[in-house]
Amino acid sequence: MNNRTSYFYDPDVGNFHYGAGHPMKPHRLSLTHSLVLHYGLYKKMMVFKPYKASQHDMCRFHSEDYIDFLQKVSPNNMQGFTKSLNTFNVGDDCPVFPGLFEFCSRYTGASLQGATQLNHKICDIAINWAGGLHHAKKFEASGFCYVNDIVISILELLKYHPRVLYIDIDIHHGDGVQEAFYLTDRVMTVSFHKYGNYFFPGTGDMYEVGAESGRYYCLNVPLRDGIDDQSYRQLFQPVIKQVVDFYQPTCIVLQCGADSLGCDRLGCFNLSIRGHGDCVEFVKSFKIPLLVLGGGGYTVRNVARCWTFETSLLLDESISDELPYSEYFEYFAPDFTLHPDVSTRIENQNSRPYLEQIRQTVFENLKMLNHAPSVQIHDVPSDVLSYERTDEPDPDERGGEENYTRSVRLQHVGLKIDSSAFIFCSQASLVCLSQAGGSQRVLRRRPRQRQRERCGNLKRENERT
Repeated sequence: MNNRTSYFYDPDVGNFHYGAGHPMKPHRLSLTHSLVLHYGLYKKMMVFKPYKASQHDMCRFHSEDYIDFLQKVSPNNMQGFTKSLNTFNVGDDCPVFPGLFEFCSRYTGASLQGATQLNHKICDIAINWAGGLHHAKKFEASGFCYVNDIVISILELLKYHPRVLYIDIDIHHGDGVQEAFYLTDRVMTVSFHKYGNYFFPGTGDMYEVGAESGRYYCLNVPLRDGIDDQSYRQLFQPVIKQVVDFYQPTCIVLQCGADSLGCDRLGCFNLSIRGHGDCVEFVKSFKIPLLVLGGGGYTVRNVARCWTFETSLLLDESISDELPYSEYFEYFAPDFTLHPDVSTRIENQNSRPYLEQIRQTVFENLKMLNHAPSVQIHDVPSDVLSYERTDEPDPDERGGEENYTRSVRLQHVGLKIDSSAFIFCSQASLVCLSQAGGSQRVLRRRPRQRQRERCGNLKRENERT
């Protein structure tokens, strides 16, 4: 039986603009959606215009002051927010642009809605290519990311799922997600990324394994320039299989940053679109509920190709290498194919001994895990979106969430997510809510720490423990 797949797309999300010369181009989402439409893939999915996340939704992870700032600041009034711009790390990499909060609301709402549908068993796979902004921290923007939709959607999944596995194949380390769940075993984070030579964000070496209850539930696979399909596959598949076998997740969140492709404007890997897609297909093969998100990717025509191809893989649909004609057809010149040669002349600096060393270290860390940590069953807090409806959907009307009206029987296992029951931390700001005796501990650090200083602190912490 085919997987039930939900696909979330806001027709306006691709119209936002970070500014002239900025490498992050939301327009890539319009290109991706156009290919999905013209390949006919939409016919195989439930397509939704997503919910818009509110300030309250965003404050499930981020500080109220930070979200309030994002809602109020604009290019016209930013001179009055000089101090806040510095405090919240908003500036060159993360600029103020028209509609900033609206943009965050749209991509975050789609990820949150995907998590809610997975919780209610409406779908087996949920796709939001606009999401996956993994660098944003509790108190600040970072790396083109303002609101961390991944953390917010994982918090929603934890209402129903005892263990969530997060996998990140962006070329940049998934530091914001790692920091959020660094002290808990409820979420295991696994990131494959470029590390070294001060490559952003400067974190993600093998010393960072988690702390306290989360020790060894954080897994980093640091890679060097030029890694190709074969080398990546030989590392990715055995590591992920071991993680799934040991951790036994009940849901997976997969961040599919396409800047790990060859020829990316900001990247230095050598993956093909097929090689990148192999990772998605392998994760799908475990048949575990799956939230699929976008992420980085700065050569927009290749990002659109990659995410369209991966949509087809998630649907078990074969699509032609010849691109269908669309309003964006000229973007894909001169070859107009789905799988152009994106290889570069960057030498693969990941030698066999180096990759074997990483694999052995990762496996040794996995042996330290307590298998499949369990949680008590509690009443589950109310959902952001309600799926308790009685009338049947019109199969010809799938454009918006308001049209999806299937009645759902709720079957949930989880723990009460509130300030007294859930371990939650941000390494940058470090706020931790402890399970022990319902007590709350608040540990504060300076809101902004340089990435190299943070990485060094994590190394020293792990050496002490």
